[in-house]
Amino acid sequence: MKKSEIGRRGEEDAAKYLSEHGYEILHRNYRAGHLETDIICSGEGRTVFVEVKTRTPASKKYGRPSASVDRKKSERLIACAEAYISDMKRSGKTPQGPRIDVIEVYYDGESVKINHIKNAVMKEEQI
Repeated sequence: MKKSEIGRRGEEDAAKYLSEHGYEILHRNYRAGHLETDIICSGEGRTVFVEVKTRTPASKKYGRPSASVDRKKSERLIACAEAYISDMKRSGKTPQGPRIDVIEVYYDGESVKINHIKNAVMKEEQI
């Protein structure tokens, strides 16, 4: 399976997981210029921006999927979330308590394991 196919499959499984856990999927692959967020959903009284990272047995050597969300990627996720919030406010809607999560998807043969990391990315003033 190609890397892009694995990524799409991971996003599908993450969206399914979120839906099964009470989140409503609002957008998939939301773009704001050159910025992109995999999933935007609402749940727990919040607007949640989700970055999905997937690993297969062959890619486990690269470590935990969330480790690839470095400072640069975090800044891009924050900027995309801020662009979405601005767009929503211009249209008269107010997103609730925005949060940025990472969902790690692990494939091992036919089994799938999902690890949902809430508040995985925060602006420095939030820390």
